[in-house]
Amino acid sequence: MANSQVQLRKPTLDKDLEKLTFTEQATHFVLRSWTGVGIALIFLLIAMAVASTFATGTPGVLVVAVAAALAAYMAMNIGANDVTNNVGAAVGARAMSMGVALIIAAIFEIAGALLAGQGVAETVASGIVDRAIFPSPAVFAWAMMAALISAALWINIATIANAPISTTHSIIGGVIGAGAAASGFQSVQWDSIALIVVSWTVSPILGGVIAAAFLYFIKEFIIYRDDKIEAAKTWVPVLVAVMAGAFAAFLANGGTNGFYDLPLGKALAIGLGFGIVTYIVTRPIVRRAAGGLDNRNQSLRVLFRLPLICSAALLSFAHGANDVSNAVGPLYGIVSALRSGDTGGGVVIPLWVMIIGAFGISLGLLLFGPRLIRIVGNEITKLNPMRAFCVALSSAVAVLTASAFAIPVSSTHIAVGAVFGVGLFREWYTRNSIRRIDYIRSRGNGIAPEEPSANPDETRRRYLVRRSHFMTIVSAWIVTLPVSAMLSALVFLALNALFT
Repeated sequence: MANSQVQLRKPTLDKDLEKLTFTEQATHFVLRSWTGVGIALIFLLIAMAVASTFATGTPGVLVVAVAAALAAYMAMNIGANDVTNNVGAAVGARAMSMGVALIIAAIFEIAGALLAGQGVAETVASGIVDRAIFPSPAVFAWAMMAALISAALWINIATIANAPISTTHSIIGGVIGAGAAASGFQSVQWDSIALIVVSWTVSPILGGVIAAAFLYFIKEFIIYRDDKIEAAKTWVPVLVAVMAGAFAAFLANGGTNGFYDLPLGKALAIGLGFGIVTYIVTRPIVRRAAGGLDNRNQSLRVLFRLPLICSAALLSFAHGANDVSNAVGPLYGIVSALRSGDTGGGVVIPLWVMIIGAFGISLGLLLFGPRLIRIVGNEITKLNPMRAFCVALSSAVAVLTASAFAIPVSSTHIAVGAVFGVGLFREWYTRNSIRRIDYIRSRGNGIAPEEPSANPDETRRRYLVRRSHFMTIVSAWIVTLPVSAMLSALVFLALNALFT
């Protein structure tokens, strides 16, 4: 009788339905990946429409519209590749989710670009090549378009290959290559290039040193103390105050596109005052958050979560202020060159140009950014909220300092340099810190920590920084400028042959 029982389930049909379900899921996945491309294309069309509207009456309005689309494309590539450095550390430390990180970065990127992006953009537009040497404004415009095309393509390729390269290297290499192809090497302002190259060399080292110094302070005065929570209640508000004070001083000292520009001394005084106010406000908040926490490192991660989120937001603002120039600088150069009688010197960049760059960076981050966030946040060295805070704060301070002097630096260099600085410092500190050894002995009944193995293979295994990523990233940095320059020169020669 049991065998004659009616079967309600039909295996063949169920298998077919499961196959259909899998097919639908695969279709949704493919369409979702193409949705980002569709949104990006719509943004390019919007950028062209905006440029056509505001450039009405400018000679070569069609060229301006096409250049606006290229600038928007460049901005989205910056967002996909470069902005990941801003929040990668926070995501890697699990202080915020990917969604929260993307939203915070997008908002503060736009704010930084619109409030503080003018100075560096003008440097990219007119401080790398001498426009007066070019045969005509049209030739200069083609050179800037070639720079945008080559830089954006190179960044796009790097993003697909999961390589966090320097977008600043890309666009400056593009401007140099196109300028040299158009008017010879004498058109390149080598003194400005020398200053920029020096800043590229110094900035990652500076980022790493500042990050290591902050981490040293945190380890010495908070982590390896008998009462970690009490130490954190004392020093975490101080660290947050330093961050807020530095940001306020930058804004006061010309960090708002000239809207509010005070001498350095007064700006530092404002920064100090803002830092004191921040300390007074933050101290009771930290003390309340510390209530009931156990005296262990896991509790410190809770207390550093909010400062880390704030530092990631600050770094996003700094990145927007500095790196929006990589997209809008050439566009501004084209607009000002084609405008009758405009030499570009001392002219305020139009707001619509800045908006295209600002929103393009944020859109690129939201659509295509998560892949590289994981590489910077997880795959170079292990980060917790304390280490990630040091990375974000040191990067923000270095980038803001460069923006104050209108120097286009690589935020990728600085952020990755800070990550490596933190990891290398941890290796040194683990082996050499007397305070750490005494702390472990006191917690381990007088037993000294295990000495490092004399076996070289075992020593390499214990490294806290993955050297392979270091060599890969440095190699990408080295080749970016010459590749962009050569590609830009070829693109310019093609454009010049086709349209002139």
